[in-house]
Amino acid sequence: MATHTPNLIVTEDYAAMSRIACDIVMGQLAQRPDSVLGLATGGTPVGLYAQLCDRHADLSRTAVFNLDEYYPLSRQHPQSFYQFMKQHVYDSLKPLSWDIPDGEADDIIRECARYETAIRESGGLDLQVLGVGRNGHIGFNEPGTSFASRTRLVSLKQETVEDNARFFENASLVPLQAVTMGIATILEAKSIMLLASGSAKAEALRQLFYGRVSTEVPVTALRLHPNVHVIADRQAAALLSVK
Repeated sequence: MATHTPNLIVTEDYAAMSRIACDIVMGQLAQRPDSVLGLATGGTPVGLYAQLCDRHADLSRTAVFNLDEYYPLSRQHPQSFYQFMKQHVYDSLKPLSWDIPDGEADDIIRECARYETAIRESGGLDLQVLGVGRNGHIGFNEPGTSFASRTRLVSLKQETVEDNARFFENASLVPLQAVTMGIATILEAKSIMLLASGSAKAEALRQLFYGRVSTEVPVTALRLHPNVHVIADRQAAALLSVK
């Protein structure tokens, strides 16, 4: 299996990381206004989304798919990723269309199949934005996930639940499951941009660049893709051999 070294950009801080990430997304939109974007949630891409809103990015011809959603959680729940994306992106920028897994679908298997079909019928993702978890998860693809995985219902590791507890009133309210694009779905994107900020992400990045490609560290699957850009601030890149 052929592997590739991701392109790495190291920035001084989170703000610079967000600006450069925005430059890349804006460049994608300039090159192809009808791009299909895959967007992530969580704390890391908030700066990117603020930049896109500040620069009045034109998404009017753009289709957007979200990486994941908690399950079971109503789209009206304030901590749903549906509401997160409305708040940070869609209340300001109006894409041609946007889709996110239904976190309270009655038939979750059918919903996952619907989502895969919708991505495929859109022509596939042109650019997928990712963050990375402390344990190397991408999306909610936890350690041990097959690289052949597709959109599906997953159970979250305890450390992922703990990391996400900051978004809820207390840890007991964090859903223990989620619907996520699979690793195979992510790897079918034409290009991928991974954002990493803070020292907690340093080991995951070290594994991505120097570790063995393994399902035990899902982010290492990105070495199987020929067009990956990693944008990391200096804290996140502290274990990498960069100037």
